[in-house]
Amino acid sequence: EGNTHLPIEQHAAVAALDGEGKLTLWSSTQVPHYVHRCLARVLRVPASQIRVIACPNGGGFGGKCDVCNHEMVVAKAAMLLGRPVKICLNREEVFYMHRGRHPVLMKMRTGVTRDGKLTGMHVQTLVDGGGYGSYGVASTFYTGALQTVTYELPRYKFDAARVFTNKPPCGPKRGHGTPQPRFGQEVQLDKIAEKLGMDPAELRLGIVAKPDSLTANWLKIGSIGLAECIRQVVARSDWKNRFKKLPYGRGVGIACGSYLCGAGLPVYWNKMPQCGVQLLLDRSGQVTVFCGATEIGQGSDDVLVAVVAEVLGVDPFDVRCVTGDTGITPVDLGSYSSRVTVMMGNAAIQASQKLKDMIATAAAEQLEVSPDRLTFANGQVFTDSRSVSFVDAVGFAEEKFGTLGAVGSYKPPRSPGRYKGAGVGPSPAYSYTACVVEAEVDPRTGWITVPKIWIAHDIGRTINPVLARGQVEGSVYMGLSEALMEEQVFRRLPPRLSSALVHKIPSLLEYKSLTSLDMPEVDTVLIEDPDPNCPFGAKEAGQGPLLPVMPAVANAIYDAIGVRIDELPITPDKVLKALEKKRKGEEARVGPEHFPAVPYPEPLIVPPPWEGGDGKEIKKNDAAAVV
Repeated sequence: EGNTHLPIEQHAAVAALDGEGKLTLWSSTQVPHYVHRCLARVLRVPASQIRVIACPNGGGFGGKCDVCNHEMVVAKAAMLLGRPVKICLNREEVFYMHRGRHPVLMKMRTGVTRDGKLTGMHVQTLVDGGGYGSYGVASTFYTGALQTVTYELPRYKFDAARVFTNKPPCGPKRGHGTPQPRFGQEVQLDKIAEKLGMDPAELRLGIVAKPDSLTANWLKIGSIGLAECIRQVVARSDWKNRFKKLPYGRGVGIACGSYLCGAGLPVYWNKMPQCGVQLLLDRSGQVTVFCGATEIGQGSDDVLVAVVAEVLGVDPFDVRCVTGDTGITPVDLGSYSSRVTVMMGNAAIQASQKLKDMIATAAAEQLEVSPDRLTFANGQVFTDSRSVSFVDAVGFAEEKFGTLGAVGSYKPPRSPGRYKGAGVGPSPAYSYTACVVEAEVDPRTGWITVPKIWIAHDIGRTINPVLARGQVEGSVYMGLSEALMEEQVFRRLPPRLSSALVHKIPSLLEYKSLTSLDMPEVDTVLIEDPDPNCPFGAKEAGQGPLLPVMPAVANAIYDAIGVRIDELPITPDKVLKALEKKRKGEEARVGPEHFPAVPYPEPLIVPPPWEGGDGKEIKKNDAAAVV
């Protein structure tokens, strides 16, 4: 049935006119730039007369990526009334606005050799989008676009359709369209391993995609630390001595995943940078950094400060950060698709390096050395024998160049794919994760307990270990909660009450999610395999670690009691139903029984790189040459 974001803070917005009659909107949003752009179009007011300030979010997870109705309403009301207007959604209204995880029905057909090598895959998805579009096109493509960047896959076919239903619209929830097919593929890989008589961990190790390669659908893979992630969780969980060797009712399961480090294209088509950073220095040595990126609890402000401080060699405490304000910061497209560290970080390095060069030039004249011999660290600018403080060096630079400032920007490299649909999936880099889950299942009640999870995440390079671990473990929490209990379900009112379709459990009391008391012990490992496209090699950590958790739970349950639950959430009633079927000699499985005949459009034929393709689709008449 899908599930929702469940941020602690509900959606809220305040709008007011300032003394000049210009509009300011304060909102709990992840995308102030998109809100700013849409306000101008909806209100028919010049964008220069609108200011959007993204307040620090009490959780977003994708649910605040859409431009929302209440933001438009408060803005228009403030203009009509000439006074501040505020709207806060209550929890039930948040459930109805939704934009959460899509229910997706999937069919996967995979070719594999006897030694466990994949020969091809055909993925078909049918996506329940709810009543409105949201990010529907991207969401639909994401149910298949990233299946090729985890394992070597020489041939790939993908069909997808998104249907409108009389429900709250679905949208981007942590992982945005990718957790559903990842669940399907990782469960299927375990089934394949069992039929081949192979260890599922060894099967995965043998098919990991290669670094610096192109996929069948023309995505460019850079660094990939997945093999080491698998080795780490296998070793730390004592996998080889536990898989298929624990007592009945206990089991372990493994799964892997991959995710974007920022979408390669903006939501609306343009050739401008996706992120800008502006730096200002003054003679006190204070560094002020401006960026439109939005802090939603993931620590992006800290990353921005840390990157600038690292380049300039100053204490992070001396860097003042101003973010998420369209009135005074350069454009950043928003906090989504795990894009902020990579795009904001690269822009910040560019701006910081420009200022560093200016300071080095001025300080070198004072120290009578070449600028390239200077080192910036610990608030000092120095050579082997002489030094000046950073504050003094800034003063020298201000004397030489005047007021000190610099800007940096970042736009991802162009994707090699040139066919329709190639715009969804490209990224400057991809992160990778491996996860082992231990599960205990009571065959009398179907109750599932997860005592421990081992997870290893290829983060490229860790900028802030505490925040990075928090992001990984937050993903584990959300993934486990989705696996075991979360569902966005609806019921129809009786005719005397309009027969309307309403939410069955629109409150925090009834919508079940894990609490701190339900969380297992989590063994987290950060694997560093720096990617040259990323700032200091750092990849994302906010969404990718969620992806393998759900299939690892399903695989662990199968190892524990020998039944397959091929849908989410995996609840005790489904476990009991599967056990009953097993006792009757039927297939010990609960999940979708058939896939409907969907009138998918004629597929595009795009030859892969190793078959002489150039990233473009070919004409139908030429298709026979490559099929």
